[in-house]
Amino acid sequence: MNVAGPIDPAEGILPGRRLIRVDSDKALSLAERLANHFHRLAWRTPLHALRLRGRYPLKLLGVPSDPLPGDQEAGAAILEGCIEHRGELLKLEDLDFANLAVSATLERHLHGFGWLRDLASATTRANAAPIAEKITGHWLAVHGGNVTQSVWRPELCARRIMAWAAHAPMILSSNDLVYRSAVLNGLARQARHLDRSADKAPRGLGRVIAWSGVIAAGLLVPGGDVRRGVGEAGLMRALNEATSPDGGLTDRSPFSQVELVELLAQLREVYFVRRLEMPAPIADALLAAVRVLLGVVMGDSGLSSWQGCGPIRAKRIETAIQASGVRTRPLRQPEAWGYQSFTNGQTRMVLDAAPPPVASGVLGRCASTLAFELSDGPHRLIVNCGGPGGGAADFPPDLADALRSTAAHSTLILADTNSTATYADGSLGRGVNEVSVDRQEFEGGSRIEASHDGYVRRLGFVHSRLLVLARDGRELTGEDVLLPQGRRRRSQHLPLALRFHLAPEVEVSPTADGLAALLRIGGGALWQFRCRGGELTIEESLWVDETGWPRMTQQLVVIAEVPAGGTSISWSLRRAG
Repeated sequence: MNVAGPIDPAEGILPGRRLIRVDSDKALSLAERLANHFHRLAWRTPLHALRLRGRYPLKLLGVPSDPLPGDQEAGAAILEGCIEHRGELLKLEDLDFANLAVSATLERHLHGFGWLRDLASATTRANAAPIAEKITGHWLAVHGGNVTQSVWRPELCARRIMAWAAHAPMILSSNDLVYRSAVLNGLARQARHLDRSADKAPRGLGRVIAWSGVIAAGLLVPGGDVRRGVGEAGLMRALNEATSPDGGLTDRSPFSQVELVELLAQLREVYFVRRLEMPAPIADALLAAVRVLLGVVMGDSGLSSWQGCGPIRAKRIETAIQASGVRTRPLRQPEAWGYQSFTNGQTRMVLDAAPPPVASGVLGRCASTLAFELSDGPHRLIVNCGGPGGGAADFPPDLADALRSTAAHSTLILADTNSTATYADGSLGRGVNEVSVDRQEFEGGSRIEASHDGYVRRLGFVHSRLLVLARDGRELTGEDVLLPQGRRRRSQHLPLALRFHLAPEVEVSPTADGLAALLRIGGGALWQFRCRGGELTIEESLWVDETGWPRMTQQLVVIAEVPAGGTSISWSLRRAG
């Protein structure tokens, strides 16, 4: 995305207008897709098997600490004979790596060995080791010498290497020298596989994960100096491709951003155990990643809901930031990341002021341009419906698809049409191409005006949104304007709906004049909503909570008709208590 306009370095705020354009990143060419396909086919050949041969390591050069705490409840479940992940259970007695009949989410968890962290958090090493060694031995027997696409894909291979290394004392406690040799040889074989396949991982976070695995192997498996150098160069390339200059991932997913911070925090521990400094460009990427992540945190310390991501528990955000070792302030106005954040008084607001991601490989993304979320202290008031993100394993696909729509976000919808087209395969089509933003801080508060062209091509209107948040945070005033633009001219009026999805704890009471409503938060605070230029209605809605499950709630909907010359709707939210 290209950004125009000078930046005030003291505040990080753009004093003038800026234009954000969608990246020119295109889908993989036919030649690239064919090359990747043949590369994966080559994994099954005798030549690739020869490439994975080499010296058997006798030990690791270090055992890095795992900076991220596991889920103690999930760990306790393993001790009782079940692996539990995001609402899905699998009995250990039914675990068969040769024929896993589980969801893709749980399958990744099993093959990535993320469950080791949970097990370690629930008991002592002496109690955990027999279970961990039994599962690891079973995995090696089935997949240790059998390179398949689903199990040995680069990003999953890298996660497995880092999990085995961090929990090596738990999976290498056995006195069985044959088993220990198989584990260490398995690490070395996966490292050699990553050497040749890391750059074939999906662009974005997947490739960053893969190259991080190469570095970890280079630092921990003997004889890895060359591998480490190649890995560091590869990781820096992958980070440059996957992130914008402000540190946000180009898929614009807060959930992915959390995973990026957690990954780089783990890699930092690998350097630490070898008494080495993480290279400055990678350390800078970690700092930037934390800054933009903090920018989408709401007053309850959980994430705001964007690009199919639910709120995610505050505890996970806090532990990820703590593990990173970074102490910094939120980035209030990132560039390509696009989420503008405001904190006035105890009110916090986050606005999506950038086009949705359309880069290759990015699926399941949402048409959320110019939507916002608002919280009052630790209480959420205005939300987006969200999505499963990293939530429930069996989230209904049709519901997940509906939550990608513009109507599932707190913004204006024209003619019941998404501002950016969403397709059933999870991709995005035409729509928002440009977003212009004018943000100012003044004595009375914060002001932002943003517009997008998502409706110009199809319906002939530009949507502009003006938001002013008072200095004390007790009042938010807004105006949504539709202005005619482009060649398309319509004689008939078009319907519009201005939606404000409410958090589940908010009780709504409409006023007699039909132009206002009282919003009482469960904690006791009272807000008043008032609008002009349309009819206020109250409809059912839902919100995906931090566990990844939908909860019933309500939404304020302002309904109006748009004539050929355009229209505007003004509204306000004022704290009464």
